[in-house]
Amino acid sequence: MLSRLFSPPAVALLWLLHFLPLRILAFLGRGLGRLLYYLARRRRMIATVNLAWCFPELNEAQRIQLAKANFEALGRSILDRGIIWWGSRERILRLIKVDGEEKLHALLAAKRPIILLVPHFFGLDAGAMAMSMRFDVVTIYAPQRNAVFERVFYKGRRRFGNQLMLTRQDGARATVKAMKSGRPFYYLPDLNYRRRDSIFVPFFGIQTATISGLSRLSKAAGAAVVPCVTRMLPGGQGYRVEIGDPWADFPTDDVVADTTRMNAWIE
Repeated sequence: MLSRLFSPPAVALLWLLHFLPLRILAFLGRGLGRLLYYLARRRRMIATVNLAWCFPELNEAQRIQLAKANFEALGRSILDRGIIWWGSRERILRLIKVDGEEKLHALLAAKRPIILLVPHFFGLDAGAMAMSMRFDVVTIYAPQRNAVFERVFYKGRRRFGNQLMLTRQDGARATVKAMKSGRPFYYLPDLNYRRRDSIFVPFFGIQTATISGLSRLSKAAGAAVVPCVTRMLPGGQGYRVEIGDPWADFPTDDVVADTTRMNAWIE
């Protein structure tokens, strides 16, 4: 859905809007999200069905309220990308605060490969920018069909430092090599990618197709798995990246148990 929004006029408008104060941009973003809630019928249906499955204890009005809040966060994340892609270093440092950065420095000093386990939340681009301003990282991304979005997205992700962006076609070996060379891996686990690479494990109590890549990559690289969550703060307060303690007992010899743990943590 995002790639369809980024036509040349939309990108120009996004560039102009990024000069606004964050609290005004947040207000406009929430308004955009409310509009998308009514226009994006298919996405709205997917959100409401998922909420009904995952939160059966809520009534319909409560689930609709959650869905609307979700779309408002989406709208805000779209407009905030203007600051992430074109804002000055100083403004981005004010926008995105990081807690726990010292844990990554300690692992890198010990020459330990790192996997940053990053859920697919709306703050993921803010978190990626915060990490790329502090470390040379490796990440896997999906090339976009929209040429305008692809160009802006790719350039924006590589604004600072020496960032390595691989595609799935590069294979796991390239990712492992990059981690072993000292690049933290900004890893976004897909819940459902390709059936041959997926296993079914509980997610909100529902058997869900999930890739087991985290366990396999961690074992192949000897990497520490470090939880990393970016939270969107209210109003004009920006974002906060929280880096957790490394998972000491991961991976195990049980890929299903490892992947179940990943899903439980994302929940």
